[in-house]
Amino acid sequence: MTGANSGAGLATTEQLVRQSAHVVGACRRVDAGREAFAGFGSLPGTAEVMELDLGSLASVRRFADAFATKHDRLDGLANNAGLMGVPQGTTEDGFETQFGVNYLGHFLLTELLLDTLKASAPSRVVNVSSVAHVGTRRQVAEIHLDDLNWEDREYRGIMAYSESKLAMLLHASHVARLLEGTGVSIFSNHPGWVRSNLAAGMMPGWANSIWNVMLRPLSRPLGTLSAFEGAQTTLHCLLDEDAPTHSGGYFSQNSVLYPNRENRPGGWPMSSPNPHAHDTALAARLYDRSLQLVGLASGG
Repeated sequence: MTGANSGAGLATTEQLVRQSAHVVGACRRVDAGREAFAGFGSLPGTAEVMELDLGSLASVRRFADAFATKHDRLDGLANNAGLMGVPQGTTEDGFETQFGVNYLGHFLLTELLLDTLKASAPSRVVNVSSVAHVGTRRQVAEIHLDDLNWEDREYRGIMAYSESKLAMLLHASHVARLLEGTGVSIFSNHPGWVRSNLAAGMMPGWANSIWNVMLRPLSRPLGTLSAFEGAQTTLHCLLDEDAPTHSGGYFSQNSVLYPNRENRPGGWPMSSPNPHAHDTALAARLYDRSLQLVGLASGG
């Protein structure tokens, strides 16, 4: 579980531990993970923390090596961690921050853990995407394979976030096709508008303070979800017996109203209204390009 020390990631981890699972929390700050897991001692399952910085491909490789040394089984991988709307910047490897952290780090992580997932089959992968993969009212999100790092476009943080989440959805749909017959299922989901610190990068410090102290408690009537509620979509994908029949699907638990009236508000799974989300050729090109970017000659 990436991003296991806060928000919906922590709530998902806790619910799995309550069901006797052993969860490996992949956290950028090990101390924060240990502090977050400190209250799990009386629960029937267990949790451990391992260091992972998704903004560093070297860190992802170190994590995968360390995991393989300690564990020979992996029943589920939840690619949950993410950044939203941060100022323009790059990762350690030179990728646009949100594309690098939200998508590319998780892409490499999944590739490096696939052998263990296959050996543990039936097993599952969950890409935590977002309804934001659709884009904004003014602009539909799409994947610019020739400008993934926003070098030739005016940077827009929220659109960079949308593109990274569209990449997560396309990754799940394409890898599902590659994994047919292996016993490994993969999904993407929208957990809902969870009351968390995800959007902190979009606001200056003073605005964050006002949000946390005054506005966050009032946000529930607007349709926001608690961390526990936001965890349910990922838990469904990880645990529901019927979910593997929808491998590659996009799941959303709350009543997001999509422009396409044929799609019911909320469901398991849903059909994205973004036409680019259904472009299988684009998904394949993104996958191949991603393999090149992370330095892998082939999948698996």
